[in-house]
Amino acid sequence: MGTVWELSIALISSLQSLGSWLAAPMAFLSLLGQAEFYLVFFPALYWCWDARVGLRLTLALLLSASLNDALKVALHQPRPYWVDPAVLALRHESSFGVPSGHAQNAVSVWGVLAAWLNRPWAWAGAGALACAIGLSRLYLGVHFAHDVALGWLIGGLLLVGFLRWGDAVREWYVRRSLAQQVTVALVASWLLLLLAALSHLLLSDWRFPAEWIHNALAVTGELLDPANPENALNATGMLFGLGAGWSWLRQRGGFRQEGPAWKRAARYGLGAAGLVVLWFGMRFLYAGQPALVEHALRYLRAALVGAWVAGAAPMLFVRLRLAEREAG
Repeated sequence: MGTVWELSIALISSLQSLGSWLAAPMAFLSLLGQAEFYLVFFPALYWCWDARVGLRLTLALLLSASLNDALKVALHQPRPYWVDPAVLALRHESSFGVPSGHAQNAVSVWGVLAAWLNRPWAWAGAGALACAIGLSRLYLGVHFAHDVALGWLIGGLLLVGFLRWGDAVREWYVRRSLAQQVTVALVASWLLLLLAALSHLLLSDWRFPAEWIHNALAVTGELLDPANPENALNATGMLFGLGAGWSWLRQRGGFRQEGPAWKRAARYGLGAAGLVVLWFGMRFLYAGQPALVEHALRYLRAALVGAWVAGAAPMLFVRLRLAEREAG
């Protein structure tokens, strides 16, 4: 791997030598591939514009994020500044490096949006955005070139699978009873969580190179925590909550996204407030708890967030006359 790392580090150095003026636009591009951005943007789509596309994009993100986290741990490869302190780290990342989650999510998520829009300009825009996001990760010094390339490849495979079988899976899913749908969502979530757990088993006999820890600490002043299961718990928990919440809402008539601008804005404000309360308020429940209890409560928090976005918040919108029922 040494030669591959050296070539990528040379490429990163060349990009960073173009000047610090690129730091702000590259940071912005990186933000467009970050899970936190999606989790702010996608509820707005779901609540205020088109629930079906919002649901599709969120499912694509959660599936991609779950798989990416498991692969990162299974492959346990470093970030550029972990192996060479000469690399300017413009962002701190405590997870393993390969494959790039930003590159993977960009291809799978923005590809799903392009397929829904079904216009040549949408596909061109999604491709250009995925390339720009990948390039930003190189410039910021947090990924090798092969991290980004593998992320693009896996994201492309996920996109093909989503477009090929997504509608068929949805049709099969909606023909099930509510109890069956909730069970399917839970089993799918647990299978992805099991995949993450199996990837952690590969680390049982592996020793973290002291050089990586030393270099990362010297560059950023922050400790590494690449085996932290938080990302896996968040993604799989949200997947369960999203599926269960959507199924519950659909059985009760769903909701319409149409309406005047003030109602759409009120929906987003109310929904976002609920998200903040759940996400940050529940932190106090697991602070200082034993690891197993903390993990269970993190999963529960993520599941409640998914259920709020997909089911509870839209039902509240209907009750407050901020939205109409889809059926009747």
